[in-house]
Amino acid sequence: MAGDLNEYVIRAAQPKDKKYWLSDHLNGLYLLVTPEGAKYWKFRFRFNGKNDELTAAKPYPRGSLAVARKEARRLQVLVDAGRNPRLEKMEAKVEARRASFSKFAEAANEWHAFRSQAWARRTADQVREYLDRDLIKALGRRSLDDITTEELASLLQAINHRAPDVAKKARQWLGAIFEYARARGWTKSNPTADLKAITHLGAESERHAHLPLEEMPEFLRKLKAINALPAVKGATWLAIWTGNRPGVTRTLRWSEVDLDKGLWTIPRGREEMKRGYPHVTPLPRQAIQHLREIHRISGNFEHVFFGRNDPAKSISDGAVKGMLERMGYGGRQTMHGFRHVASSALNGMGYPADHIERQLAHKDPDKMRGVYNSAPYLAERRSMLQDWADWLDTAQVEAPTGS
Repeated sequence: MAGDLNEYVIRAAQPKDKKYWLSDHLNGLYLLVTPEGAKYWKFRFRFNGKNDELTAAKPYPRGSLAVARKEARRLQVLVDAGRNPRLEKMEAKVEARRASFSKFAEAANEWHAFRSQAWARRTADQVREYLDRDLIKALGRRSLDDITTEELASLLQAINHRAPDVAKKARQWLGAIFEYARARGWTKSNPTADLKAITHLGAESERHAHLPLEEMPEFLRKLKAINALPAVKGATWLAIWTGNRPGVTRTLRWSEVDLDKGLWTIPRGREEMKRGYPHVTPLPRQAIQHLREIHRISGNFEHVFFGRNDPAKSISDGAVKGMLERMGYGGRQTMHGFRHVASSALNGMGYPADHIERQLAHKDPDKMRGVYNSAPYLAERRSMLQDWADWLDTAQVEAPTGS
């Protein structure tokens, strides 16, 4: 005989002022009836001298008596074998969740959702774009346990060839994704541990590549002559004129520029700005004129240098790199390297180190000694950058060496 419970007894059970139990004695199975009329299946058992209970099925009527009895019998077999059904149920849940997030795409998406809570919206969107394009596209359906260091190194080297800065970030993201996945119990693998030795040094050396000052006249003439998108050439010129970081230069917004006052104001916390420092850059006349010309093209968009495929976004970090390669300067000059060119030139022109360092945003202006305004050395830097822009104009029209 199966036990005391049957469909008639279960359907007839009405709610009372307090919850009560109906027993199916032979299976260790009970039906809990609440004052609200809900009916829950519970399996009661004793393990290591302690009473315990587990859910045996979905609430009635979604969970039938037959299903509840079958689960109760299975759990009782575990108890009779000296195994704790509660522990095994917990381990099964962990394993099921581990299995559901064992693929790289699922783990990466969970990591991104978690980290996005602390990121600015634009940062989260940018990381999302790179994840989808460079990492999930290549690794998405791969098991975390099966991904190898060699596989990741090959992927990063391919990215590095296109965009060294992205390769460096991608390596950091990969490390964070696997660290997150290990902490959640989805994998024990760590194929990212040795990637820095393979990718970091190469990316760093290329990222800072720059020409000696004596080669700049020829470079400037080639830059002026090359057939390239106005956004790409414009971002390049602005990087040369100001020495600002490549990330904030290519993502320049019209809201940051006051052409009448000749100022470019980067707010505190701006993405792509190292340590989130605020920064005010005085614009030389050449930059102001150039930006007025570009305004005719991109003035209705958020970004000064908008992307060719998506005008709602800025040009990519590989756009300038590609143009420099077409000019014949691949590996010899990078957008970041213009900061070094400007620094060397301005030091050679005798400008104070404090003025140059402030223009390169190497120090937090709020913490600089004796400076209490948001744009330290602004007048001095305006004169300095104008001299630099004038030198660049002169250099472009100088006759090539040997002519």
